[in-house]
Amino acid sequence: MDSHDSIDSLLRRLEQLNEIGAALSSERDIHRLLEKILLAAKTITHADGGTLYRVTEDGRALRFEIVRNDSLGIALGGTSGNPIKFPDLPLQDENGASNNSMVAVYAAINDKTVNIADAYSEAGFDFSGTRKFDERTGYRSCSFLTVPMKNHEREIIGVLQLINSTQPDSGLVVPFSYADQRLAESLASQAAIALTNRQLITQLEELFESFINLINLAIDEKSPYTGGHCQRVPALTMMIAEAVNATVEGPLADFEMSASDLYELKIAGLLHDCGKVTTPVHVVDKATKLQTIFDRIGLVDTRFEVLKRDAQIATLRKLLDMRAKTDSAMETTVWADYWQEQGRLDDEREFLRRVNVGGEAMTPEDQQRVRGIGTGRTWRNATGVDADFLTADEIENLSIRAGTLTAQERETINHHIVATIKMLEALPWPRHLQHVSEYAGGHHERVDGKGYPKGLTREQMSLQARMMGIADIFEALTAKDRPYKSGMKLSQAIQIMTKFSQGGHIDPDLFEVFLSHGVHQRYAEVFLDPAQIDTSATP
Repeated sequence: MDSHDSIDSLLRRLEQLNEIGAALSSERDIHRLLEKILLAAKTITHADGGTLYRVTEDGRALRFEIVRNDSLGIALGGTSGNPIKFPDLPLQDENGASNNSMVAVYAAINDKTVNIADAYSEAGFDFSGTRKFDERTGYRSCSFLTVPMKNHEREIIGVLQLINSTQPDSGLVVPFSYADQRLAESLASQAAIALTNRQLITQLEELFESFINLINLAIDEKSPYTGGHCQRVPALTMMIAEAVNATVEGPLADFEMSASDLYELKIAGLLHDCGKVTTPVHVVDKATKLQTIFDRIGLVDTRFEVLKRDAQIATLRKLLDMRAKTDSAMETTVWADYWQEQGRLDDEREFLRRVNVGGEAMTPEDQQRVRGIGTGRTWRNATGVDADFLTADEIENLSIRAGTLTAQERETINHHIVATIKMLEALPWPRHLQHVSEYAGGHHERVDGKGYPKGLTREQMSLQARMMGIADIFEALTAKDRPYKSGMKLSQAIQIMTKFSQGGHIDPDLFEVFLSHGVHQRYAEVFLDPAQIDTSATP
């Protein structure tokens, strides 16, 4: 090969090196990044095989991360799905001395590239393991190029080892050239920086997600009924997003989310209810209509007992007044009146206990009966004053038409989304997370514009926010840990969601993907009780 060809070849490999550097900087997955580093090094040096080692967390050994050999068809680690079972290479022997007999360890300890023309004739290193490998496989390990990888603080973080440089034309195994060594060293430097950056970004992401989980833990500690919701909604949202990505026909066929887009949506899902840290726990956990810090139905029960005792005392007084004369008919009437009043009190008490549960919608007649009991009866309170049997607040709560929340309490609950938006919009989001507040803040909007807090229509909402809306509703319907209801069966939840889809509540195109891709079934298998998963889950 003449010098002109050599220069052309070197230029081509330099161009490859630049392209590789750009590719490495954009890779998010650590395992794919490591694999790209080794494959790139093999390509620019024409190596037949190679290994990438990383320094273990305790800094005491080198761990095999990626192993490749083209001639033998070996692919271990990385995206291959094949685990590496080789033991770590200790940096020191049992006496604490540097383990310089192993070439990869030597390169790491001494921060020095080792270029060996033929391992079988090289003195100073222990290649007995290499020889055994060759004997077992019929391979001939010859030339070795071992390059340490240093981060921006010049700390050794790994070792890149290449085996058997092969001439492209003849296929002959030759020593690694000086140009090969310089290119490999340059790549190792770029790769170490890319790997370190990826690790730092990953650590920051993990720290950030830990803070998010800390917020959700605070919500969970306030209320065990919402902590699970904060975990299930993002999980279901991501299932929906993956189903949309897999859609190849219909209105959503052209919509696709990148790995970065999916991560942004995941963060939004985890934070979608962070505003609930501002919601009073007695409202979030309100299991009955009279519950605040405790269920005030106990106070009502006490008043009934007072009235029953008062009726008993009044009856006995009447009987005492009659002792001067004997009138058995009158005594019978007095006792009959007494037991009739006791029956009315017991009936009214059971009625108030029943409506306090809030399981079914109240009729106007029942609401009027609550008001009649509340203002039609009096009792002597602890200060000795005759007062209405129920306070105005108790009448308002016991007259709630459906559920257990008053209009004011419902507004308090709904305010959590306003708080969520305020909290998230106050954060300095990086560009790849700039839509988090919009996604998280839109999960209570409706496609017909009747949602809250902004009353956005379908056209004004992102598809991601609409995904979260479906996830939030479906999770709420099927959740088995709410204080005021049991989890719905899957078929019942789907029927309700179908009506929502037809009635302008949720996005019909997304709901079609939700059903056709079996998202509801996959979610149910992971998060619902078996008793909730009935056979008629699809309409």
